[in-house]
Amino acid sequence: MTRWTNWAGTASASPQHVHQPRSAAEIAATVASIAAAGRTVRAWGSGHSFTAIAVADSDALDLRGWTGIERADLETGHVTVRAGTTIKQLNAALDTLGLAMTNLGDIDAQTIAGAISTGTHGTGARLGGIATQIVALELVLADGSVITCSAGERPDLFAAARVGLGALGVITTVTLQCEPSFVLRAQERPEPLEQVLEGFDDSAANNEHFEFYWFPYGKSALVKRNNRCETAEPLSKIREFVDYQVMENVAFGGLCRTGRLMPRLVPSLNSFASNMLSAREYSDLSHRVFVTARNVRFTETEYAVPRESLHDVLTELRALVPKLKDPVMFPVEVRVAAADDIWLSTAQGRDSAYIAIHQFTGMPYREYFSAFEKIAGAVGGRPHWGKMHDLDAGVLRSRYPHFDDFLRVRKETDPSGVFTNTYLDRVLGPVG
Repeated sequence: MTRWTNWAGTASASPQHVHQPRSAAEIAATVASIAAAGRTVRAWGSGHSFTAIAVADSDALDLRGWTGIERADLETGHVTVRAGTTIKQLNAALDTLGLAMTNLGDIDAQTIAGAISTGTHGTGARLGGIATQIVALELVLADGSVITCSAGERPDLFAAARVGLGALGVITTVTLQCEPSFVLRAQERPEPLEQVLEGFDDSAANNEHFEFYWFPYGKSALVKRNNRCETAEPLSKIREFVDYQVMENVAFGGLCRTGRLMPRLVPSLNSFASNMLSAREYSDLSHRVFVTARNVRFTETEYAVPRESLHDVLTELRALVPKLKDPVMFPVEVRVAAADDIWLSTAQGRDSAYIAIHQFTGMPYREYFSAFEKIAGAVGGRPHWGKMHDLDAGVLRSRYPHFDDFLRVRKETDPSGVFTNTYLDRVLGPVG
C-alpha cells in the first residue's frame, strides 16, 4: 500500500491500489476495470485541499504522468491542458506561447483539475474563479466512456463539472480561455484596518485585483492592489529573497513556532508581525505577481459570503478572536469575486466576498473554525470545497439553488458511486 498525506497533514489514506495512467485511454481503461470489480476510485492532484476530498480507500489515480499542453490555438486563446499539470507548469508553458490566465490564486502547486474541481479562485470584483475560464472539459465517466462537455455540448454536465468535486468523473483535459501575456503592477502596503474597511467597496471597484490580510491582534492590514500596466519592473533578486523568503517564510515561521510553544505570547507576536509589514511596489508578468511562495504550513477554512454581508461578518469575527480559548497566530485573508453560473461554485448567482481564516500547523483550530462557520452560516456562507468545514448535504442544499440539479447529473454519470468517498458522502449525500 502507498501512504498518502495531503499538504496540511489533515487527511491521509492508504489505498489498496495506485494507478499511474499516462493517456486518456489508460485512464478510461483503468476506471472501467475498477468499476467492473465493484471498487471505488479517486483521482489525486497535488494534495493541496485541506479536506479529505481526495482520500482513496480502494483505488487512487495518480495523474503525475499525464501532464502538459495538448494543443493551443493562438488566435482564440483556447489552450487544452492535461489534468495532472500543475498551475506552475501551466504558467511556464503558457509563457512560451505568449499567453496567460486572466486570474489566478496565490498558490501554483495545485493541478489544474484539482484547482477547478474544488473552486479555487483569486480576487477581483469583476472576475470569477479559475473554473470560469474553462471553455470545455473532457471526462472519463464511471463506465469508462470518454465524453466532452461545453456550453454548447452537454450544457448541464458542463455547469456541474466545472466545479465537480471529482464526483462526476475523472477529468482528463481542460480547455481554458487564455489571453495574451500581460504585466501587473503590484502595490502592497500596510494600512490601518479601519481605513481599509471604510474604503473596501471603492478599493474593490477601482482595482482589477484587491485583497487584504489582517493579523487578528494587530491594528493594520497588508493591502494588495494589482492592476495592469505596460512595463515590467520586477523586484531585485535581493529584495525578493529578503521579503518573500526571509521575512514571510523564515522569520514568520519562527514567530509561529514560538507561538506554538508559548501560546500566551501569540497576541504579542501577532501584533509584532502586523507592525513589521512593509510596503513594496513592482511590476512583472501576471503569474509572477499572482503567485506567492507559501512554505509555512497551516490549516484553513474559507467561506464565500454575499458581498453586502462582509462588514457584518468581519465585525463578528473581530469580536470573536479575543474570546477564544486558544489564540490565533495566522492572518485573516479577504478577497472578492464576481457572480458566476457554475452550479457548485461558491460564487454561484451572487457577487461574493471570501474570508479565509488560518491557524499554524499543530496549533488548536477547531473552536475558532467552528465559531466562524456559525458566523458565516448566518448569512448563507458557502465553504470552499477544498478547505475545512463541518457542513453536510442537508445544510449545503439550502445554500446552493442548483444542488439537486448537480445530484441529478451525478446520478446520470455515476449511478453506482464509483467516484465517491466518505467526504463526498457527507457533502453530497450517498449516491442513490
